Amino acid sequence: MKVLHLIKTTVGATWALREIQVLIRLGCEIHVTLPNKEGLYKDYKKVGAHVHILNVDIASFIKSPLSFVKAVKCLRKLVSEVNPDIIHSHFVGTTYFMRLALVGIPIRRIFQVPGPLHLEKTITRKIDISLANKYDYWIPTCHLSKKYYLQEGIAQDRLTTIFYGSDVSVFDHNQPKGRLRSELDILDDTKIIGMVAFVYPPKKWLGQNRGLKGHEDLIDAMSIVIEQRNDVVCVIVGGAWGDSEDYYKQVVEYGKNNLGDKVYFLGTRTDVPSLYPDFDIAVHPSLSENLGGAAESLLMGVPTIATNIGGFPDIVKENETGWLVPSSNPESLAQKILTVLDDSKNANQVANFGKQEMLRELDVNHTAAQVFDFYKYIMSI
Repeated sequence: MKVLHLIKTTVGATWALREIQVLIRLGCEIHVTLPNKEGLYKDYKKVGAHVHILNVDIASFIKSPLSFVKAVKCLRKLVSEVNPDIIHSHFVGTTYFMRLALVGIPIRRIFQVPGPLHLEKTITRKIDISLANKYDYWIPTCHLSKKYYLQEGIAQDRLTTIFYGSDVSVFDHNQPKGRLRSELDILDDTKIIGMVAFVYPPKKWLGQNRGLKGHEDLIDAMSIVIEQRNDVVCVIVGGAWGDSEDYYKQVVEYGKNNLGDKVYFLGTRTDVPSLYPDFDIAVHPSLSENLGGAAESLLMGVPTIATNIGGFPDIVKENETGWLVPSSNPESLAQKILTVLDDSKNANQVANFGKQEMLRELDVNHTAAQVFDFYKYIMSI
């Protein structure tokens, strides 16, 4: 089976690389479009994918219609030359581009939906549906996304929910503690509330006045927590995403103004797995999300609190694998942090159970095999 994957970035989106690696092992001939030869380009080549340099993100052409027309011609030519059985798109922008560019070409297409964000607003949800035709199928990666499509009338047999998978071998052992505390000179009896997420600026078109990942909500919650416990600090890992450096500086300033020396901003790090073991609690206060960073903290066996939105409830089960709080509600988040800190024995039991559940559910060998089975299913129709 020959499959063409459309990927808009060589920075991040490692979940696509992991999935493709397993699909190749399962016998797929995989072709990939990437926008450049930077970042993960060599990794895609290394796992055996045929890489084609082509930008297929529709957002890139808003100010350049001529470039859009040229890219359309290039994609149609590539499809003609590769002659794939299936085209598999991983992003909203690549999916919109694919559907517009391939009008009249009868090839099965899959949109592996990265999260529910574009489905939460009527206009972008309607665009997704209106651009699709009888050759389109969807892989929602959380149950909420699937619910939206079903509500829009998409038939059950054109959808299958599959979580993004991880290389669980990275997490299937205990990481040593102490590295983060040593780096920041934090005492062993001080509790660390950690957050790992890039800083995204507010999306004004969605009516947001705070960043997507909820950094400010965590800062507000921590100001409440610190009023009641002085033995707590907040560590935020993750720098500015893209060109949002100015907004990142605003978040840092907001944190320092509200928490003083009780907050540490570490910026972008490549050693996150070695930092998690020192977290007493990992918090994911996102306003919209798929599984997000909750998958990682659960796999690391860290007590995890997340907002009750998007795909978080699919894996964060209240007092079973973690804890959920309403989004945009720093007071509720603060109270949950205090509750979890007050019962460390239960917190560790819940975290350990969560880790075992995620090792089973989020193994990329399992999730990619589900994608392969969906390929076979739609080819049989």
